[in-house]
Amino acid sequence: MTAEVPIYDIVGVGFGPSNLALAIALAEHNTGQGEPVTAHFLERQPRFGWHRGMLIDTATMQVSFLKDLVTMRNPTSEFSFLNYLHAAGRLVDFINHKNLFPLRVEFHDYFEWAAAKVDDVVSYGTEVVSVTPVYDGPEVAYFDVGASDGSVLRARNLVVGTGLRPQLPDGVTAGPRIWHNSELLFRVDALREAGPKRFVVVGAGQSAAEVAALLHDEFPRAEVCAVFARYGYSPADDSSFANRIFDPEAVDQFYRAGEPVKDRLMRYHGATNYSAVDLDLIDELYRRVYREKVLGVQRLRLFNVSRPAEVTEAGTVTVESLTTGERTVLEADAVVYATGYRPADPTPLLGELGAHCLRDGEGRLRVERDYRLVTDAPVRGGIYLQGGTEHTHGITSSLLSNTAVRVGEILASVVDRRVVAEPAGEYAVSAR
Repeated sequence: MTAEVPIYDIVGVGFGPSNLALAIALAEHNTGQGEPVTAHFLERQPRFGWHRGMLIDTATMQVSFLKDLVTMRNPTSEFSFLNYLHAAGRLVDFINHKNLFPLRVEFHDYFEWAAAKVDDVVSYGTEVVSVTPVYDGPEVAYFDVGASDGSVLRARNLVVGTGLRPQLPDGVTAGPRIWHNSELLFRVDALREAGPKRFVVVGAGQSAAEVAALLHDEFPRAEVCAVFARYGYSPADDSSFANRIFDPEAVDQFYRAGEPVKDRLMRYHGATNYSAVDLDLIDELYRRVYREKVLGVQRLRLFNVSRPAEVTEAGTVTVESLTTGERTVLEADAVVYATGYRPADPTPLLGELGAHCLRDGEGRLRVERDYRLVTDAPVRGGIYLQGGTEHTHGITSSLLSNTAVRVGEILASVVDRRVVAEPAGEYAVSAR
């Protein structure tokens, strides 16, 4: 039995900030004089959400508001953060605040505001379960995208923006007492009812410091033990020259560089993003530690130059000093791993096409400058990645800093490479 399958120029997998920015770029493109680009996005969450588990009331963004969803690509866009502020009646208040870095909850509200303006091109609560190539002779002409609701969308191009996955160290299994910091705010209420006595927070980055500070605030009778291999929390390098690693031009330079130079640049400038903490938060945590020493009641304990040598499901943590080998056993109500995220490998989702995606000598996906996967099979359209391209495009791969520019480049690539297959263009007969 045949069925009509809607054909889109772009089908987006996931609808986080990156694909939201792409949807906005498409909306703006389609108001112009050029041929419209059709698109639809599938998002498994029931509504827009971005790191909801870490939307701490006091946390601020680590990126300027000018690096919103659109400004770096189109400063006059109606989807800008400044226009959001104007709509919310806070533009003057924000200006008087004299701050480049909004509250994280405020920026999330901006994302939701923008997402509501393009919600006609996204299906929430719908997960992509399969991608099947549709052949025209030896060439892949389309991708049939199967969704969890049983529908099928036919795409000329795929844009995969499935975000990052919480990462736990090897050998660590999540459980009732062991979890990743991405679950923080979802856990706090239940923890409050339990009356916890001790937390162990593993990690030395911004999230680890924020978790330690929040737990210290929210549970005044509990001890918070921070465990990390460094001597202390290290400040994020947000100096003006170092921040040029986030410039759009830096992507070109990084992409063209040889592997030794790429490795060196990542080592040089990792402190702009990885295992780095805002200096204000470092100073605040130090003030707390010192104040408690003066008062003789130490609730915030720092186990520096240390590692969690053993962690049990019951929350028993054996902390080992890396310098002396001395071990301290801590009974914790919760062990929170703030150990970062990893990009999702898109190839399992791509089915048989995944085997045709070429990789480099280290097993990493090969990616063109326009963020297209390199394949050994002829593909008429393209499979574009939003994230998972740090090894080819640099540190901004999964960050907001370059999102607006990146989606403009992806859209330009789709338009430039477009092949008009069906002039009528709305539907085709399924090959299934």
